[in-house]
Formats: sequence, C-alpha cells, structure tokens
Amino acid sequence: MLRPVALLLLLLAAPRSLAVETLRIAIEDTGSEVRIRGQGLGFGADSEEATYVSIPSDVAIVRRKAGKLEVNGAPVLGDSVRFRAGLSTSEDAGTIPGEQPIKAGNTQVRGDVVVRPLREGLQLINVIPLEDYLAAVLGSEMPVSFPAEALKAQAVAARTYALQKKLDAYSNAFHLGSSVLHQVYGGVNREDPRTRAAVDATRGQVLTYELAPIEAYFHASCGGRTESGQDALHRDLPYLQPVDCPCGRLPASRWSASMSDAEIKAALKRPAQGMKVTARTSTRRVTRVTMGDGSSVDGVELRRRLGYTRLKSLDFEVERTDQGYQFSGRGYGHGAGLCQWGAKALADKGRGYLEILTHYYPGAELQQLY
Repeated sequence: MLRPVALLLLLLAAPRSLAVETLRIAIEDTGSEVRIRGQGLGFGADSEEATYVSIPSDVAIVRRKAGKLEVNGAPVLGDSVRFRAGLSTSEDAGTIPGEQPIKAGNTQVRGDVVVRPLREGLQLINVIPLEDYLAAVLGSEMPVSFPAEALKAQAVAARTYALQKKLDAYSNAFHLGSSVLHQVYGGVNREDPRTRAAVDATRGQVLTYELAPIEAYFHASCGGRTESGQDALHRDLPYLQPVDCPCGRLPASRWSASMSDAEIKAALKRPAQGMKVTARTSTRRVTRVTMGDGSSVDGVELRRRLGYTRLKSLDFEVERTDQGYQFSGRGYGHGAGLCQWGAKALADKGRGYLEILTHYYPGAELQQLY
C-alpha cells in the first residue's frame, strides 16, 4: 500500500492534457495599495474555474480599506482577487495562464497574480506553471554560463524541491516564498534561453526516494565535501550524506572575512575576546564556538548573526588579529545536497546531469513524473 505522500505524487502526475502543474509563490508583501499591469488584464476570484472581468485600461490599483479589497475603486467580493493577462472581452477562465506577463508591484511574472490581505497590508502570490517558474529559478540560482549538464541537474533539483514543498504546503495560501529561504525566484527578468533549454530538456523529471520526491537541497559550493542533512539542516535523510566534491580545488570555494571586536560584540551581544572553535562535524564544519567569558554559541546561529554573506559557510578557521578576528573558509552555503560549483566541475569533465545528481543525492532515483 502506498503512503499518502506517494499517492499524492501519483495524483500530481496527471496527463498534461488534463491539467498543468502549478505553484503558488509568495513574491512580495506590500502596503495597503499595489498596482497591477498587464496587456489584456482581467480579474476574478482566486479559483481555477473563475470567470474574469476585463479591465479596459490594463491597469488595476488594488487597495485595502477596512480589511476589504477594492479594484480601481470598486469593492470586490471575497478575501482575495486574482489577475490574469492575455484576456479579451470574449475570453474567460479557459485562457491558458502565462502567455502574457503581469507586472505586480516590483516584479514581472508569468501566470496569474493573487492579491490578498496580510497583516496591515497586502500579499502578492504568483500562480505559475511549474516549468515557467523553473526557468526563472535557474536564472536566479545558478550562473547561466554554467555547462548545460550542470543547468539540467539544477533544473531537476529545483523541480523536485518545489514539488516536495508543494506537498508539504498543499492546502496553504502559497507553497514557497521567492527568497533564499526557499528558492530564489526573480520572475521574467531572470529567464534566459539557456535556463529555458535546461528546463525543457528535463521536463517532468524529479528525484524520488521510496516513491516520494526528495528534499532536494542545494547550495553554491561545499568546499570539497558536502555535509549530511542531519548536521547541516537537522534533516536525517538517507540521500543527504557527505560525498567528495571537485569544487574544493576551485578558487571560488575559498573566502576570507575580517571582523572587528566591535562588530562581533554588536552581533553576538557579548564580548568578542577569546573566541575559539570548540566543536566540528565529521566534515570539519563548525558546530560550536566558545567565547572568552565561557559562553558559547551554536555554529548555525553564529553564521546567522554575523551574516550569511560574510561568514559564507561553517567550514572555517578563525584567528585573532590586532583589531578582531580573521575568518578563512571554504564553500558557500549549508553544504547539503547538490553543490552548484561542483556540478559545473563535473560537467566540465563530461559528466551528464543524471550522473551529477546521483553523486550528490546517493540512493535517489530519477523519475519521469509527467
């Protein structure tokens, strides 16, 4: 008997003639007013079966007043409103979404845009076909100059990650955000012919473990050896285990950062003197740092407080300087799963995207979902 998540996976694999797989992406939180623009713009209820009312000006100003929504000064029913471009006066919900981009707030996207109240302002949610979403994610997450096989590996990982998050958040208002906390998504402006080609070449392909999509985490650079899911993310998953990686020989994997005592004290809310590493994982990533006053801080918390872009990973050494500390490290990111610079190095050696994926996610299987 299949587990519920596996059964839902099969349901998601419906023929494309019946449905297009979509995601709901939270793209922006705004104040009490937002402008929506699009050629052939219309609005309706937040439903796949909605009927859309055309907006002659192709511009909608959505305002929140007393907790209710207005479109161009007219109140609307319900607690959310959905916009679609590419409509004419004769078109209705049968229109395929995504043919005409919409500019919502500061972001131009394909698909539909939902506006709903959130706290004291408004939230914008992009309802977008999965494959269109991936073309923009690739352009945000990986340099488009990387080899085609590395881009394909990233496309499969990103598709798998997105579907797994959708399963987790199936009944929520949205499935993923658009920042580094999920997958970076910059809308139409982040698409590129190379990212579109990588997505099209791997269309519908996902990584699974025991029939369910895996948690396909990825990062920029591991510094030579990836980290386990347990140590990096507190996710004890059989396909997120340490593996050797060729990125350790690349200059892009090395970094350094200098921080003064004052900077560290302000970030940690304690004196900086006496800092030393007192615990590491099996891959030598820092798990505990002890201060001169006897207090200690968890490695993940240390990186969060000092800044992810300055302390690029937890694989570092630290030395005392006259004014503070010098950090010398390897890698960029949490280190679990696909290493993007490692994928580039493997692709440069002639490895295909399937071989790259099975290297970084041992035990996972590639499946054609649709």
